[in-house]
This record gives sequence, C-alpha cells and structure tokens, in this order.
Amino acid sequence: MNASLADIFSNISVADEDNELIVRLDNISKKSPKLVRSTVHEAPAEPSIQIRSWKMNEFKYYDIPSPFPTLARGLFTQEVRVGGQNKYRIVARGYDKFFNIGEVPWTTWASLESHTKPPYVMTLKSNGCIIFIAALTPSKLVVTSKHSLGSNKSAAGESHAEVGERWLRKHLAAVGKTEDELAKTLWDKNWTAVAELCDDSFEEHVLPISNENTGLHLHGLNECTKQFKTMLPDVVDAFAKNWGFIVTASTVLKTIPEVKEFTEQIGKAGHWRGQALEGFVVRTHVSEPPTKASSLSPYAPGSSFFFKVKFDEPYMMYRDWREVTKTLLSKGTGLSNVPKSKLKRPETRAYVDWVIDEIKRDRKQFDEFTKGKGIIATRERFLKWSASGQGKQQIEKHEEETTKKKQEDNQKFGKTIIVPVAVPGVGKTTVAVALSRLFGFAHVQSDDIKGKKSAPQFIKKVVDSLKSHDVVIADKNNHLTQHRQALREATNDKSPPVRLMALNWPFDLPLATIHRICGDRVLARGDNHQTLQGDAEGKAHEDVIWKFLQQAEELGENEVDFSVEMDVEEPLEDALARAVDGCVRILGVKKPSAEQMGQALAAARGYTPQTKANPGDKKSKVTQPRYFALLPEISIEDVLKKRFGESDAVESGKELFQLLSKNNRVTDPSHITVVHEKGLPGDQELWDRCRSIFTLAVPPHFTFKLGHVVWNDRVMAVAVTDLSVCEEDPERKGAEFVVSLPQKLKDRLHITVGTKNKDIAPVEAKTLVEDWKEGKQGIGSCPLQDLQVKGRIKGLFK
Repeated sequence: MNASLADIFSNISVADEDNELIVRLDNISKKSPKLVRSTVHEAPAEPSIQIRSWKMNEFKYYDIPSPFPTLARGLFTQEVRVGGQNKYRIVARGYDKFFNIGEVPWTTWASLESHTKPPYVMTLKSNGCIIFIAALTPSKLVVTSKHSLGSNKSAAGESHAEVGERWLRKHLAAVGKTEDELAKTLWDKNWTAVAELCDDSFEEHVLPISNENTGLHLHGLNECTKQFKTMLPDVVDAFAKNWGFIVTASTVLKTIPEVKEFTEQIGKAGHWRGQALEGFVVRTHVSEPPTKASSLSPYAPGSSFFFKVKFDEPYMMYRDWREVTKTLLSKGTGLSNVPKSKLKRPETRAYVDWVIDEIKRDRKQFDEFTKGKGIIATRERFLKWSASGQGKQQIEKHEEETTKKKQEDNQKFGKTIIVPVAVPGVGKTTVAVALSRLFGFAHVQSDDIKGKKSAPQFIKKVVDSLKSHDVVIADKNNHLTQHRQALREATNDKSPPVRLMALNWPFDLPLATIHRICGDRVLARGDNHQTLQGDAEGKAHEDVIWKFLQQAEELGENEVDFSVEMDVEEPLEDALARAVDGCVRILGVKKPSAEQMGQALAAARGYTPQTKANPGDKKSKVTQPRYFALLPEISIEDVLKKRFGESDAVESGKELFQLLSKNNRVTDPSHITVVHEKGLPGDQELWDRCRSIFTLAVPPHFTFKLGHVVWNDRVMAVAVTDLSVCEEDPERKGAEFVVSLPQKLKDRLHITVGTKNKDIAPVEAKTLVEDWKEGKQGIGSCPLQDLQVKGRIKGLFK
C-alpha cells in the first residue's frame, strides 16, 4: 500500500464490534465452510486493494438461535492497519435477511403487532438485481452486486456490478456530480447506498421496465456497521434526487392491520399506481421484546426491521408462457408439443393459440427468445391482443371449457393421490410437508418405511391413508413408470375413481444443470434426511443423484389425471406457490392467505425426518472416481441436432451424428475429461488439484467455448476452447486451477460426442481433436459459433 493509502487507513476508526464480527465469521468459515464462506476480490485502486465478500448458507437464516453473528445479506470487508494493529473494516453492508409474512415466528401478523412500531413504510419491491455502492477510500468508489464485483472473466457480456457502475456514471453525469464527490459523502457518512438495477436490455425479469424507470433505483442507505441501521425513507429519497438515482415508490401506513388490508387489496388487484408489481418491502423498527416465546425475534429493541409481502400471481402464469414458447420454438409449432399439464389455465391456452400463430407469421421476432431477450415484449404483445375483441372471445371460450371440465371432473373423481415425479434434491418432501400443513393432506413418506419389501408397504400405507383423508401425498421420487403404475393399479377398484395428480419436476434442463442444483441442495441440508445425506468429501450423494437421473422415465401424458408442472430452479417459496396454485385449481381447496403460506414455509424449513440412517452407515469406504471432468451444462445432442439441421451443415457429419443418435451412441453424460486414473501416478499433481476443487463446499463454475464439432468415420467430438473461471470463486482456487493447467492439456480439451460402435475406444476422440488442430487431412469439421457454456469439475465413476 502506498503512503497516502496507508495514512488514510491508519487514521480511521474501526469499531470493536465490527472487527470482532469479521473475526467470528472467519473462524466459522475455517471450521464450517458449508456455513460461511468468503471470496477475495481485487477492488480498483492504486495499488489494488483486496476486499472480501462473505456469504452465509441460505438455509440457516431461518434457525433460532442463528448460527451467524450477523444476518446481513451482502457484506464486504477489508483488512487495514490501524494503530499498529490489523483490523477489519466493513466496506459495504446489505440489509439483514428479511422474510415473508408468516415465514418465521416473528413475521406473523400478530407477532408484528406485538414487537414493531409505526411508521410502516411500504416500498415497492423492485424487479431487478441488488447493487451496493460504497467508499473504498475518501475519493474512490466500489460498486458490487450482492456477493461479487468486477467482471465475470470470459462470461458473455458485462457482469451485474459492471452494468451497475455504468449506470451510476450516467446518473451522476445527469446531475453534474462526480464519483469522487459521492465517495467523499459515503466515506464521511460511513454509508452503503443500496440500489436495484433494472435494465431489460441487460437482463429481463418478470415485469417490464419502462425507459424512464431503467437504471438504478435507490432504496436504502445502510450504516457500514455490524448492527443493521438504515436511514429513513425521506433521507433516502432526498439522497436519490440529489445524486441522480431513480426514487423508489413508497407509501406510509400507521398500523399492522392497515398493512394487512392494504396488501390484500393490492394482491387482488394485481397492480398499484397503474403498474403490476411483485410485492412490497415493509420497513419499520423493533419496539420492545415480544411477550410470547413463539414470537421470539433475533432483533434488538430500536433496530431497523424489514419484512416483505410477495404476490405469487401473475408470475407463475407468466413463467408458463415463457416455457411453452421455448418448447414451441425448439420442438415445432404443433399444439401436441405443449404438455397438456401446462394448458390448465384459460389464459395460457389462449396464449398458446396466439403465440403459435405469431411464430408461424414471423419467427425472426423470436430469434433472441431462448437467450432471455424479447420475453417481456412477446408477453406485452399478447396482453394487448387479449384486450382486443378477438382476444377476449378466445379467452372466454377457454374459460367456458375450463368450467365445464372442472364440473365433469368433480363428478367423475372421488379422492386424490398427489404423486411427485422427481429425483433427490428437487424439494419434493419440503413441498409435501408445506402442503400437508396448509390443507391437512395425509403425507406418506417412502423413506420412513424400512425393510426388504418397502415398495408394497409404501403402496399399502398410501391406500390405507385414503380411508381417513381425501388427499394423500405419495412422497417418493416415483421416477419410474412402474412406480406411477403401481399407484394406479392399487386404486383401480375404487368408486368413484381415485385421481392421480402429479407434481412433475420435468427434465427440461440439461442433466448436468439439474444434477448441480440437486447436488448442492442435498449437500446444504447435510444429514437432515432419512437415507441420502450430503457427503462433502467424497460427494457420494452426487453419484446417487446421477443414477436417478439416468434411470428416470419422464411422465407420459396418460399416466396421471392431472399434472402440475414444477421448476427445478425455483426457490422453495416459488415452488410451494406453484404447487398450491395447482391444488386450488384442480382440487378446489381454498387459497391460503399470505400468513398461512409463510407458516407452511417455516414448517417445511424446520422439518426433521422421524428416522435417519445410523451415523455409522456413513463411514462406508469412499470410492475413488475413475476420472475428473468438467460437466457442461448444455445438451450436446440438442446443440448438434440444431446445427446439423442448418443449410450449411456438412453431409458426412450429419449422417454420423444421426447414426450415433439413432443407435444411442451419444455419450451420457457429456463431459470434458481433465485427468483419468489411467494417467496415475504421472498425473498425480493434476489429480490432486481436481480433487481439491471437487471437494470444495461450493465448487466454482468454469466457463468455456464449444468451438468446432469434428469427426472421421469412427468418432465425433467437440473441441473446447477458452477455459477460465467465472462467477464466485472461493479463495480463488478456480483461477489458480486454470492457471496451473499446462497449455498442452488445454489444447486437447474436448467432448466426446460418441463412437460409431462399442468396439471403438472413446479416447480416439482426443487423438482426433489433436490431429484436427494440427491440420491433418481426412477430418470433417463444422463451427458451432463459439457457443459459451459453463460447468463444474466432477469426479465421475463410469
């Protein structure tokens, strides 16, 4: 550090409790990296200043008492030399984690009345991503997203932090202010400016952003301290106007009953001040310790306190529109390509009719749709059409059909079995616990049934539960057709007929993506499961998930009577909202209130199974992987199917690919081998590096390009280029790993698409790629337009 910076930091005051906070976080991180982890970033300065971002396990924010010394979401710190001692200052601080109504004991309406005080400031829940702006020095700003700053190296386009910084400069220029001036103000006040980045040209969210509302919406000024202290809205709004930010819309109410009535009315209307909205963040203060233990709050009297009221609709419907459009674009515009389960809503059926006609009329307008662009514009065009005479007629027609069908179904069916169709880690049991809490459904768990003949016992228990309940949740993965068929056959003799309603988590993402999401969830829940428990060291749970994914049989159209389409990527609260919406529409149960939803979420998050595996069972021998590889989160088969369907595709490549696909010779899962056990002991150092990445609590993502598909008459491969680390990189291990790889290895990275027959060794693909790069003759090739893909290092066993 140069003299001037050293002087600045040597003269600052660092509160003991702030310093102690970071020391405690560091100790927890070293002891339990799954609970707390940190990432070092190079902040812009002369010379560069290192700051560290802290991230807490999202699942644990709900625990009482909290395992964390702070509930901050978004925390950046810096080690400085003060008075001859190394201390930690808080550079930027986000809000404390806040919860939905009823989601935790201290956010029920009754609890809020007992321990919060007016005013209640209702601020619009912005539809974007959070940005922090803070002072790195008295004249230098740092702009971050929730957990990172700077560019995502090699990621396509700008990072959230970079776009936030670009918009900050625009806002400051508009009011004749400079970054130095803002840095001085934030430094003197010891504040973090908290804003929402809303820019559809960069990243589309559910709701559209008008031109005048595009940019940074300022909604908070937090003190950079351990305790959560945020400025009052009038201070924030005045600051926003002075520095050129967009002011966040708000209104003030005097009592909790007023807040409840106001949000219920807005929820029914679906809009506020002429625009659709996602919900409200309610800002208030803690008045005094609550009198009831059940309302125990982790906040001290007088502290800032937030809670949120979120509206589920029309977001679920809008997501369905997005997904059916993607399906029609990839599979063709025939109505039969849309799963019937997505055609339950009259509005969605009308949308499908309209969008099919639009795709046929002008497909070019959907060129960017699968890349996340044009989704809102397409929806807006439909909403405009639906308000026309023709649109209204079409929707009314489908509404009449829905009413008639519902009446027929109610007469036709008696009781109901809810059938999850899933793999481990999607959240089926958590959703089942919440549904059981909300509606009183019986909940039968396969994992609770022990013994050699557990399958027939499970079926028997489900059928027996129908005697005392109208609805029974058959909580099992039910990932095979035979599982669903067994439930159908067991209830064939019932009169009136028992209906099967699926909660279907479809395989509409690359398997590597589903595997990564589910694997992370299983690891995060630790040993809170009867049988499948997270294995941080050997990642044995990941092998189990792969087996389920590879064996799973997708739900057929006629296997169940109704299906609610779930989404693997959705967080629990959205997954529950989707399942509840299905139960309300199909089963006719009463829609629960926001508080009831929150309480069900709390029950689901706090759920502990009745039985667990013997701890001694986990001590089984860890199997060493056969090789370590990068798993690309993309369907290579879909990529090549599209590429070889284009007019400039080389015929010989097209013929080989069609043969591989027809004969089931496409390698599954697609992978990029980095090191194989056959290379040991010579490749031991590389093997150890891969293992160290693989066994991280949250391994980094890597990004790479798919350059050319190459082939001869025996094998087909895809050449991989430009490997680097992206997104968050715990302790920079991913970056160090990329730098350590020899160039020769990077040059031969590839995906083996497949071999012509089983007698041809997959290793021939490596030689093929090397020969092609050397310019040898007799090798076919076709460019893939540098397709950007991400993936993680995994230990694979076959």
